[in-house]
Amino acid sequence: MTILYTQFPTPLGTMLALAVDGRVVRLDFVDAKHAPSIDPAWEDAPRDPVLRACATQVRDYFARGRAAFDFPIALGGTAFQQRVWRAIAEVPYGETIDYAELARRAGAPGSARAAGTATGRNPIAVAIPCHRIVGSDGRLTGYAGGLDRKTHLLTLEGARLI
Repeated sequence: MTILYTQFPTPLGTMLALAVDGRVVRLDFVDAKHAPSIDPAWEDAPRDPVLRACATQVRDYFARGRAAFDFPIALGGTAFQQRVWRAIAEVPYGETIDYAELARRAGAPGSARAAGTATGRNPIAVAIPCHRIVGSDGRLTGYAGGLDRKTHLLTLEGARLI
Protein backbone atom coordinates (compact mmCIF):
# COMPACT_ATOMS: atom_id res chain seq x y z
CA MET A 1 0.00 0.00 0.00
CA THR A 2 1.46 3.32 -1.11
CA ILE A 3 0.62 6.34 1.01
CA LEU A 4 0.70 9.62 -0.87
CA TYR A 5 0.84 12.95 0.90
CA THR A 6 0.91 16.66 0.39
CA GLN A 7 1.11 19.68 2.63
CA PHE A 8 -0.50 23.02 1.84
CA PRO A 9 -0.96 26.36 3.55
CA THR A 10 -4.27 27.65 4.89
CA PRO A 11 -5.09 30.81 6.82
CA LEU A 12 -5.05 28.68 9.99
CA GLY A 13 -1.77 26.88 9.36
CA THR A 14 -0.33 24.14 7.22
CA MET A 15 -2.47 21.10 6.54
CA LEU A 16 -1.34 17.56 5.75
CA ALA A 17 -3.42 15.34 3.47
CA LEU A 18 -2.81 11.60 3.00
CA ALA A 19 -4.30 9.44 0.25
CA VAL A 20 -4.38 5.71 -0.36
CA ASP A 21 -5.82 4.10 -3.50
CA GLY A 22 -7.33 7.34 -4.77
CA ARG A 23 -9.04 8.36 -1.52
CA VAL A 24 -8.12 10.82 1.20
CA VAL A 25 -7.58 8.96 4.47
CA ARG A 26 -6.29 11.86 6.63
CA LEU A 27 -6.57 15.61 6.60
CA ASP A 28 -5.09 17.41 9.58
CA PHE A 29 -3.46 20.62 10.63
CA VAL A 30 0.17 19.53 10.98
CA ASP A 31 0.26 20.59 14.63
CA ALA A 32 -3.12 19.10 15.62
CA LYS A 33 -3.32 16.77 18.59
CA HIS A 34 -3.53 13.51 16.61
CA ALA A 35 -1.86 14.56 13.35
CA PRO A 36 0.61 12.01 12.05
CA SER A 37 4.24 12.84 11.41
CA ILE A 38 5.42 12.41 7.85
CA ASP A 39 6.88 8.95 7.38
CA PRO A 40 9.89 8.64 5.05
CA ALA A 41 8.12 5.73 3.35
CA TRP A 42 5.30 8.02 2.18
CA GLU A 43 5.45 9.53 -1.29
CA ASP A 44 5.29 13.33 -1.55
CA ALA A 45 2.69 13.73 -4.30
CA PRO A 46 1.35 17.30 -4.53
CA ARG A 47 0.28 16.67 -8.15
CA ASP A 48 -1.83 13.62 -7.31
CA PRO A 49 -5.36 14.42 -8.56
CA VAL A 50 -7.11 13.44 -5.33
CA LEU A 51 -4.69 15.37 -3.13
CA ARG A 52 -4.92 18.36 -5.47
CA ALA A 53 -8.72 18.24 -5.30
CA CYS A 54 -8.55 18.07 -1.52
CA ALA A 55 -6.18 21.04 -1.26
CA THR A 56 -8.17 23.09 -3.78
CA GLN A 57 -11.46 22.43 -2.03
CA VAL A 58 -10.02 23.32 1.38
CA ARG A 59 -8.59 26.56 -0.06
CA ASP A 60 -11.98 27.34 -1.63
CA TYR A 61 -13.65 26.74 1.74
CA PHE A 62 -11.34 29.23 3.43
CA ALA A 63 -12.04 31.74 0.64
CA ARG A 64 -15.79 31.32 1.36
CA GLY A 65 -16.28 29.72 -2.04
CA ARG A 66 -17.26 26.25 -0.83
CA ALA A 67 -19.62 24.96 1.85
CA ALA A 68 -19.32 21.22 1.15
CA PHE A 69 -16.59 18.86 0.00
CA ASP A 70 -16.73 16.09 -2.59
CA PHE A 71 -13.21 14.70 -2.85
CA PRO A 72 -13.17 10.92 -2.27
CA ILE A 73 -12.65 9.83 1.33
CA ALA A 74 -11.93 6.43 2.89
CA LEU A 75 -12.71 6.21 6.60
CA GLY A 76 -10.98 3.72 8.86
CA GLY A 77 -11.91 3.43 12.52
CA THR A 78 -14.51 1.36 14.30
CA ALA A 79 -18.09 1.00 13.13
CA PHE A 80 -19.18 3.40 15.90
CA GLN A 81 -16.55 5.98 14.93
CA GLN A 82 -17.64 5.76 11.30
CA ARG A 83 -21.29 6.35 12.27
CA VAL A 84 -20.26 9.38 14.33
CA TRP A 85 -18.10 10.79 11.54
CA ARG A 86 -20.89 10.30 9.01
CA ALA A 87 -23.32 12.06 11.35
CA ILE A 88 -20.84 14.93 11.71
CA ALA A 89 -20.61 15.19 7.92
CA GLU A 90 -24.37 15.79 7.81
CA VAL A 91 -24.29 18.88 10.06
CA PRO A 92 -24.98 21.80 7.71
CA TYR A 93 -22.51 24.59 7.05
CA GLY A 94 -22.84 27.34 9.64
CA GLU A 95 -24.83 25.22 12.09
CA THR A 96 -23.84 23.44 15.29
CA ILE A 97 -25.18 20.53 17.31
CA ASP A 98 -24.16 19.23 20.71
CA TYR A 99 -22.57 15.88 21.52
CA ALA A 100 -25.84 14.39 22.81
CA GLU A 101 -27.55 15.18 19.51
CA LEU A 102 -24.56 13.80 17.63
CA ALA A 103 -24.80 10.53 19.60
CA ARG A 104 -28.52 10.34 18.81
CA ARG A 105 -27.88 10.92 15.10
CA ALA A 106 -25.17 8.23 15.16
CA GLY A 107 -27.69 5.74 16.54
CA ALA A 108 -26.37 5.75 20.10
CA PRO A 109 -28.58 8.00 22.22
CA GLY A 110 -27.14 8.51 25.69
CA SER A 111 -23.57 8.07 24.44
CA ALA A 112 -22.51 11.71 24.25
CA ARG A 113 -19.12 11.01 25.84
CA ALA A 114 -18.34 8.20 23.41
CA ALA A 115 -19.46 10.42 20.53
CA GLY A 116 -17.13 13.12 21.85
CA THR A 117 -14.22 10.69 21.94
CA ALA A 118 -14.94 9.61 18.37
CA THR A 119 -15.22 13.24 17.33
CA GLY A 120 -11.75 13.91 18.74
CA ARG A 121 -10.38 11.14 16.49
CA ASN A 122 -11.97 12.51 13.31
CA PRO A 123 -9.41 11.75 10.57
CA ILE A 124 -10.66 14.35 8.06
CA ALA A 125 -10.52 17.83 9.60
CA VAL A 126 -12.62 20.61 8.08
CA ALA A 127 -14.30 18.39 5.45
CA ILE A 128 -15.86 16.23 8.17
CA PRO A 129 -16.71 19.32 10.21
CA CYS A 130 -16.19 18.24 13.81
CA HIS A 131 -15.71 21.94 14.59
CA ARG A 132 -19.53 22.16 14.35
CA ILE A 133 -19.99 20.00 17.46
CA VAL A 134 -20.35 22.00 20.68
CA GLY A 135 -21.07 21.43 24.35
CA SER A 136 -24.60 20.93 25.70
CA ASP A 137 -24.74 24.61 26.69
CA GLY A 138 -23.64 25.72 23.21
CA ARG A 139 -20.13 26.60 24.32
CA LEU A 140 -17.10 25.53 22.35
CA THR A 141 -15.37 22.48 23.71
CA GLY A 142 -12.33 20.48 22.65
CA TYR A 143 -10.99 20.49 19.13
CA ALA A 144 -7.86 18.56 18.14
CA GLY A 145 -6.73 21.54 16.08
CA GLY A 146 -7.20 23.94 19.01
CA LEU A 147 -10.14 26.06 20.17
CA ASP A 148 -8.81 29.13 18.35
CA ARG A 149 -9.13 27.26 15.06
CA LYS A 150 -12.57 25.96 15.99
CA THR A 151 -13.69 29.52 16.73
CA HIS A 152 -12.25 30.75 13.43
CA LEU A 153 -13.91 27.96 11.40
CA LEU A 154 -17.32 28.59 12.96
CA THR A 155 -16.94 32.35 12.52
CA LEU A 156 -15.97 31.81 8.87
CA GLU A 157 -19.20 29.85 8.42
CA GLY A 158 -21.29 32.51 10.17
CA ALA A 159 -22.31 30.20 13.02
CA ARG A 160 -23.75 31.78 16.14
CA LEU A 161 -21.26 31.45 18.99
CA ILE A 162 -21.91 31.69 22.72
